[in-house]
Amino acid sequence: MNGSKIAGIIIAVAINVGLILALVFGLTISAIKKEIERVTTIDIEEPPPPPEEPDEPPPEQPQDVAPPPPVAPPPPINIAPAPPPIRTQPTIPPPSPPALRIPPPAPVAPPAPPPAPSKARGARTKNERSWAGRIQENYPARALREEVEGTVGVRVTVTADGRATGCSVTASSGSSILDAAACQGMERYARFEPALDAAGNPTSDIYSTRITYRLN
Repeated sequence: MNGSKIAGIIIAVAINVGLILALVFGLTISAIKKEIERVTTIDIEEPPPPPEEPDEPPPEQPQDVAPPPPVAPPPPINIAPAPPPIRTQPTIPPPSPPALRIPPPAPVAPPAPPPAPSKARGARTKNERSWAGRIQENYPARALREEVEGTVGVRVTVTADGRATGCSVTASSGSSILDAAACQGMERYARFEPALDAAGNPTSDIYSTRITYRLN
């Protein structure tokens, strides 16, 4: 198909469509006109206004009326209540005894801990046979020449380091030579374990003994 034929077909279709539209619109307009003619108008009548009521007469004003005379209120009547009856007691009861107050018991102190055992003891000899033999062996030469024998009672102070000091004669042998020799020997040769106090500390003490001098 060439272009002239296509253009002719398009023009023919457009003409047909236009005719169809014109026919449709014409029918529609005629139908609308018929419907408008069928519409009827209705006249509405307004009701007549109500009749006017006659004017009411003005209200009557109240006439002046004299107030009633004042009436005094009756005086108040006080009615006192009857007093309570008085009761009398022929005897006055004795006063009640004071309340007995018992003080709380005093707190009991806990028992004291038992004391620690005492460590106290007296002085003890140390190697007594050794030093006693040395004292007896140191026989005074004069006593040997005079063949003097005897037993001497002595007392010494034992120091905290176990030495003897401050010797004194408690029982004489009858020979001043033997008495002096016994004290000198005790202070020079005697040895001790010192005394102890309650805490176990070394302390001084007194020790007494007897020295016997005999010739073989």
